[in-house]
Amino acid sequence: MPDLARDFLICTIRLHVLYRASRAPIYGVEMLEELRRHGYPMSPGTLYPVLHEMYADGYLECERRVIAGKARKYYRATDMGIQALQAARPKIRDFIAEVLHDASHVPGTREEADV
Repeated sequence: MPDLARDFLICTIRLHVLYRASRAPIYGVEMLEELRRHGYPMSPGTLYPVLHEMYADGYLECERRVIAGKARKYYRATDMGIQALQAARPKIRDFIAEVLHDASHVPGTREEADV
């Protein structure tokens, strides 16, 4: 059975990566630090496959740069990635509004059982 919490986390990370890559080029270590600041403790073994998959799926483009003698891959959102982010925004907004509006919901009530 799939781990729903892990799937949600990966989806959230993808959206965060896409957002940041739509604003400016990003690279892996920088993104790891950014995600950790937002409370997503993760290893490179989790993030790099996400970056590679998003690149393979056409959401990110990649440029290799040599900085201080080190090769880095910089990722930027493609037009398709930007369109995907724009399409996701209203859905994210609606979902967040619903979840936060329902924050006073008391676990164990009939309403919860209907979900």
